[in-house]
Amino acid sequence: MHVKDIPQIDKLSIPEKILLVEDLWDNIYSAASDVPVPQSHISELDKRLARHKSNPGELLSLDELRKNIESRI
Repeated sequence: MHVKDIPQIDKLSIPEKILLVEDLWDNIYSAASDVPVPQSHISELDKRLARHKSNPGELLSLDELRKNIESRI
């Protein structure tokens, strides 16, 4: 489904659209246990946790993380 499929949405103001999105997220969150987690996400989290456990001191500070992100932009 797309926004264009619900013509009433175009008639909403920006603040009303934001409230609608918030309501949608709340609705999704309330049924979060019904949303399947892809195996690829579970595998990636397992990989990252194993990497952290094998090298727990190799974490970035918040400043280092920001610099890494900003250097990619």
